Amino acid sequence: MRETVESIKEYGVLVPAIVRPREEGGYEIVAGHRRKHACELAGLDTMPVIVRDIDRDTAIIYMCDSNLQRENILPSERAAAYKMKLEAIKRQGARHDLTSGQVVPKSEENRAREIIADTTGESGRQVQRYIRLTELEPELQQMVDEKKIAMTPAVEISYLKPAEQRLLLDTIESEQATPSLSQAQRMKKLSQSGELTDDTMLGIMMEQKKPEKADLTIPADVLQKYFPRSYTPQRMQETIIKLLESWQRKRQQNRER
Repeated sequence: MRETVESIKEYGVLVPAIVRPREEGGYEIVAGHRRKHACELAGLDTMPVIVRDIDRDTAIIYMCDSNLQRENILPSERAAAYKMKLEAIKRQGARHDLTSGQVVPKSEENRAREIIADTTGESGRQVQRYIRLTELEPELQQMVDEKKIAMTPAVEISYLKPAEQRLLLDTIESEQATPSLSQAQRMKKLSQSGELTDDTMLGIMMEQKKPEKADLTIPADVLQKYFPRSYTPQRMQETIIKLLESWQRKRQQNRER
């Protein structure tokens, strides 16, 4: 915001905000709330805008698109924008179907997701995953924003009932650990069968997480320049191991000095 204020002081508002007329008079900002706030902080009384005579759902879509263009947007903010845009597109589709005398198809939500995917560069499935984050309790959403919980397990957790999510928060605090994907999937399954209790949740969260497998592959053409052409892959590997063992011994000696 400070950078925006300084830019506005020096150059003015380079991109006009978008507003729409209000029925009771005046205008409603559709896109440009941050620019308006920055203008106020910069001491400006006015700012340039473009007036668009659009309905509420179109205004919501404009607003969401404006937010999604921000450089640093949190997962929870992206999730909220996707959900708002999805609902607005669905309502627009419903109105069009009503005017044509047809019933709104069940695939309307899929169509809306694909529209969002086309305009954002995300897959329809990824859009759906983000929207699932809006089903999380606020504290869990914050943990996703802070990267304490990864996106994939967070999506699984979003299927837990609100009371179960609050219980999970208590368990996370007591165990000082967040659920892995496997743990989140098991909790989701137990929740769906009605078997997720504080005891079963605690049992899952007390399990030691398996360390992630980390395989390292170095392409042969990268290694080949360090060895004679006659060396086979097996001989290259043996030489690398010997060199690493020698390096480790030297490090140990240096620490002991």
